[in-house]
Order: sequence, then structure tokens, then C-alpha cells
Amino acid sequence: MNQVMYAFLITTLAGLSTVIGSLLIFTKRKTTNIICCSLSFAAGVMVCVSLTDLLPEATNLLMEKLYYIPVILICLIFIVVGIILSMGIDKYLPDNKKDNQLYRVGIISMLAIILHNIPEGIATFMASNTNMKLGISLAIAIAFHNIPEGISISIPIYYSTNSRLKAFGYTFLSGMSELLGAIITYLFLSKFINPIFMGILFSMIAGIMIHISVYELIPTSLNYKSKKLTVIFFIIGVIFMFINHILFK
Repeated sequence: MNQVMYAFLITTLAGLSTVIGSLLIFTKRKTTNIICCSLSFAAGVMVCVSLTDLLPEATNLLMEKLYYIPVILICLIFIVVGIILSMGIDKYLPDNKKDNQLYRVGIISMLAIILHNIPEGIATFMASNTNMKLGISLAIAIAFHNIPEGISISIPIYYSTNSRLKAFGYTFLSGMSELLGAIITYLFLSKFINPIFMGILFSMIAGIMIHISVYELIPTSLNYKSKKLTVIFFIIGVIFMFINHILFK
């Protein structure tokens, strides 16, 4: 097996770790506490990923080509673009009833994570194709934060549709988007990707994920009447990501 095939394999495995987050849907007992805790935990992870991973990486990439003030302005502009994009998606999805609200949260999470996973797939494939050890380290770090992202898709979809197949399928689809990023890179983008493009993309994705966390995941978690659990599991999500950064950075 040559280096390119190993790079595809590593990228695919990193993406499929998202599916691990869907294992909660196979618990026999359905309780609102599972929804409350899962959504707030996923929100903590997404906020932490945005503030301590995506935005610093976007800044570092843009600083390779631009000065400090333009970098800050570009990051802020595309964070807002990401928020507006997320609001636009939100507007055209089902609303009002609690089950529909959960379904909307799951679908928005899936779309955001697909957008997030494609550049992750690009990065993992390029790293693995250049330096196998670096690629594996990056894939492990990505795998750990993909698990709660899988929770943010599978739990809302399952509890709103009562279909394990739909919940698992949507989660699987989001995970496979990392492989899509690798394929796109291999076929089209490897010669054209530059730091400015990636910096803008990471800033926009950070905006999308912050919006989802603040306006979808946390409010939906609070709907289940346990503010204490929402706060505790949000903090646990943040701590989980900090530990992930310490271990794999």
C-alpha cells in the first residue's frame, strides 16, 4: 500500500470516529436527561474547538501572508458570514414543535460538521501524504473531538424521529465528509490550497459552530428543565477538549 492510500485510510478512520458518538442511541432507556446532557456537552466541545482551535489556526494561516490588522478584520468578517449562513440554514428548517426543534438541531449540526470535516479531511490527507507520523497524530486528535460532534447529530435526530437508522445514517454521512475532503484535495485542490483560503474557511466554520452552540444546542438543552445539567455538561465538554489539546498538540 503506497503513501497516498495510507493517507486516504487515516483520513477515513478519523472521520468515521464521528459514528462512535451515535452509540448512545442504542441505549434501551430514552430519557430527557440524555438529550439535555448530550446537547450541552456537544455545545461545550464546539465552542472550545472554535475558540481554541479553528480561530487560532485561522489567524496563524492568515498571518503567513498578511499583517495583523487585516488578519483580525478578515477573521471577524468571516465569523459573521458563518453566523449569517447558519441563521439562513436555520430559517428554512422545521420549527415550533419540540420534536421538530430537535430535528432542526440535528440537521444544522450535521451540515455544520460536514463543512467542518471537509477542511479537516484536507489537512489530515495532506499531512499524512507528507509525513505519516504527523498525519496519524493529527487524525487521533481529530477523532477525539469528532465523537461529541457525532452526539450532536445522532441524539437530536433519534429522539425527534425515533429512527436509529436515520440517526446513524446522518452521523455516518457527516463522518465520511472527511474522506470527501481528501478526495477533493487529491483530485483538484492540492496545487491551489493556500493559507488565506484555509484561514477564511476556518473563520467561517468557527462562526457557524458558535452560532449553533449558542442559539441551538444550549437553548434546546435548557428546554428540558435542568439548567444545572446543562451547565455541568457544557463545562465537561470544554474540559474534554482542553485535555484533548494537551494530549495531542
